Amino acid sequence: MPSPAERYAASRARAARAATPAGRFTETLGLELDDFQREAIDAVQDGAGVLVAAPTGAGKTVVGEFAVALALETGRKAFYTTPIKALSNQKYHDLVARHGSANVGLLTGDASINGEAPVVVMTTEVLRNMMYAASPTLTGLGFVIMDEVHYLADRWRGAVWEEVIIHLPESVQVISLSATVSNAEEFGDWLRQVRGRGDADSLRVIVSEHRPVPLWQHMMVGQRLYDLFVTDGLRAAPGVDGTTRVNPELLQGISAAERSARADGGWRRDDAGGPRGRRGEPRGRGRSGGPRGDRRDQRGGRHTGRSRRYDDARGTGGGGEAGFSRGSLPGGVASRAQVIDRLDRDGLLPAITFIFSRAGCDGAVQQLLGRGTRLIPEEQGQTIRALVAERVAEVDPADLGVLGYHDFVEGLSRGYAAHHAGMLPLFREIVEELFTAGQVRSVFATETLALGINMPARTVVLEKLVKFNGEEHAPVTPAEYTQLTGRAGRRGIDVEGHAVVLWRRGTDPMDVAGLASTRTYPLRSSFRPSSNMAVNLVAQYGRDRAHELLQASFAQFQADRSVVGLTTQIRHNTEALQGYAESMVCDRGDFREYGRLRHQLSEVEKKAARTRQAQRRSDIGQALETLERGQVIQLDGGRHGTMAVVIRGARGRPTGPEPTVITSSGRVQRLSIPGFRDVPEVIGTLTVPKQFNERSPKARKDLAAALRSTVHEPVPGRASSGRGRDGIPEGTAAQVDELRAALAAHPCHSCPEREDHARWAARWWTLRKETDDLQRRVTHRTNTLAATFERICDLLSAMGYLSEDGQEVTAEGQRLRRIYTELDLVAAEALRRGTWRRLSPADLASVVSALVHESRGDEPGDPPTPSVEVAEALGEMGSIWTEVQAGKLAHNLTGDRELDPGITWMVHRWASGRGLEEVLRSGDLSAGDFVRRAKQVVDLLGQITHAADEDVAATARRASAAMLRGVVAADRLD
Repeated sequence: MPSPAERYAASRARAARAATPAGRFTETLGLELDDFQREAIDAVQDGAGVLVAAPTGAGKTVVGEFAVALALETGRKAFYTTPIKALSNQKYHDLVARHGSANVGLLTGDASINGEAPVVVMTTEVLRNMMYAASPTLTGLGFVIMDEVHYLADRWRGAVWEEVIIHLPESVQVISLSATVSNAEEFGDWLRQVRGRGDADSLRVIVSEHRPVPLWQHMMVGQRLYDLFVTDGLRAAPGVDGTTRVNPELLQGISAAERSARADGGWRRDDAGGPRGRRGEPRGRGRSGGPRGDRRDQRGGRHTGRSRRYDDARGTGGGGEAGFSRGSLPGGVASRAQVIDRLDRDGLLPAITFIFSRAGCDGAVQQLLGRGTRLIPEEQGQTIRALVAERVAEVDPADLGVLGYHDFVEGLSRGYAAHHAGMLPLFREIVEELFTAGQVRSVFATETLALGINMPARTVVLEKLVKFNGEEHAPVTPAEYTQLTGRAGRRGIDVEGHAVVLWRRGTDPMDVAGLASTRTYPLRSSFRPSSNMAVNLVAQYGRDRAHELLQASFAQFQADRSVVGLTTQIRHNTEALQGYAESMVCDRGDFREYGRLRHQLSEVEKKAARTRQAQRRSDIGQALETLERGQVIQLDGGRHGTMAVVIRGARGRPTGPEPTVITSSGRVQRLSIPGFRDVPEVIGTLTVPKQFNERSPKARKDLAAALRSTVHEPVPGRASSGRGRDGIPEGTAAQVDELRAALAAHPCHSCPEREDHARWAARWWTLRKETDDLQRRVTHRTNTLAATFERICDLLSAMGYLSEDGQEVTAEGQRLRRIYTELDLVAAEALRRGTWRRLSPADLASVVSALVHESRGDEPGDPPTPSVEVAEALGEMGSIWTEVQAGKLAHNLTGDRELDPGITWMVHRWASGRGLEEVLRSGDLSAGDFVRRAKQVVDLLGQITHAADEDVAATARRASAAMLRGVVAADRLD
């Protein structure tokens, strides 16, 4: 027990802290800060920048909120930046509630509220643009909070974060808030280098891997919930100690489900996501099992203790079924409604289910509605209906039906909803508000919900572990898994959070365990210079200084660090090469030259072998491609080879032609190029019955018998392909002869220690090749970004956006400075050439959409153009795009994506005042996607307004006004 003196000293310390800004701020929170929060707040108070890396839900934003309070207390400005508008809107409301609307502003691409307030919330792009424009709003700026700073790894928008960090004045304290990353110290070292003195006092790196709400990992097999990990027979989260292992009862449950599926003859999915029998009939719902527990928390009440222990999750009773009827388990996959039912019974709502498909999210709501699921009382549902009706009052009633409003509000009134980028932004905001308030108990979401938006839940469900990453369907990474499941567990409400992965055939619990326990998430830069960035840097800093600034990017910092290891290896290799050279000295002559000849001969022979192999594969592929039904060939392998008859010709596949055959033993086999040593030859024909069913064992047996009895089996062995001498092309053969003759004539050829010297020579050549490769990698990584910047500047000089020497920005370059779209040069050239001068407002909005739109894979191509003027403008823009790509190619720069006119007709109709139903009827875009694209068009029209001559600028203003109506303007905060 502390002595009176110690208690007095502690009391004095608390009083002293309470008198500081940090102490006063902490008192307003009404909660005890964690150590990492207190350490970060103290660092900010001491004038240091901070990088705070901590799990989702750990309370990182408290540090940013303190910086805001400190700015207001000391008479400085604070900018709170976020990666997305939805998070900016949410943070704006939070700060207004704390500091009042007079002190807080909002600046996003489509909202401007009180922009000169001492505290302004904005998207990171807005701050970047303000800095390039030297906006007077930056005067007095003391703090910049960069929320979700790990977003700088984003391949499309991540570069903006680095631009801001590099260009902010040194006097500005940067508070960077990040998810847990494994290279936080490396990122911190870079921040110290670019943000201050480079020492530890200028920037503090504060890492916490502790989750304030423990997260338990589960898998659901059928409707049975298993713990993923066990430790000494007790439930445990991964990482508690080094003895965690996968629950053996989970493995047994999966084996039972697989046996059940095989016995049942497999399953197919019904529209509701549940398993069906062979004829498509829905399986029985089964009866609920286990005790029901206290349901108060399922109706919005506070959860005051550990989630109800469910017997079957612990595997009690010998791993029994816990009351489920057998009809609910075959196939091992529960329907979405059954999953939510189970979570509701076990007190595990509210829950977010990540589906990775917009249609899947909407379908989940339909499935619950079809089943009559209700998660909240009817009285609460009526309150929600009234609230939603008030929020959508500004939307044209005629548009509500098109937006799926009635199903949307019906689901909300029952306690569940979808959340994805295809929804109307206003609808997403309503879902976020109701879920945060505890009035929605289940949300079906795509992964976009995992970024930043404050929507924690008690449970997170992952339907599968594969998602589309923009290019292909790829496994979920450990970082993505952690980001998604990090939503589980509400601080101050839940004593624990739960992550549930639904098991389905092909889901390996060991893979799930690996995702759940991996703690290595490196942050990688996606920074790359652009044309707009180049002209802005030259305008502000001059070309030489801009070159230096690019060298300060995190991308170059990481590249330079990797070069250190490479150069060390090169040094070691060089020393070893010298030793090898000494060991192969020969008194008969220059053995290095002799070794060069041997090495060259070896390379020529290897190349010839590769050529022969490639030719062989090509010949086999051609032979397989020409095989027809009924033709009989001999397969490789076996003592006497095996005959096979073709039942289905070659298929066009990325891996090559793959005909299907029945072998003489009655086995179905798909042939491929790697399965043959030589070119297959047709040795006979056999009539295959027209209605032949390869799935029928009897049909396969009969066809195999006919094959054996009617076609003579050839003698093993094949003739040589006879492609020249040893299959080597004539020119290569001559080169081989010449090199062999040179070797025989060399004086070292007769050395009695020749092979000993040759071994050292071979090692020398192998190491020399490795060292050359390392040197090329060093050359490629050193000054890569600056070299790209120089090539961009050379292109801009050739196009007239920079002076001939590249040191000054021309009048046309000043236009380019204001254009931030990905196709910035195409837009700038269209302005310079007057491409848009003859267009009406609707026409201009239409053609501008081709600069921002990127079609999804399921959208139709080549839509009709709305007018002759639009068609002409798009044609000229296409020519401009071609010229720009030719210029980039000539300067060794990466090309741009093509123009996409996929929504020109829709945008034209909307800007012409047509209704939403008519607009959406002309394309496959969802309402949410259309609104998002429309806002991007409005954003670019605003840039054109500032960059164009007055006539086009006036048209752009009218076009923007025509676009900003109805649902496009409905969720604007101003």
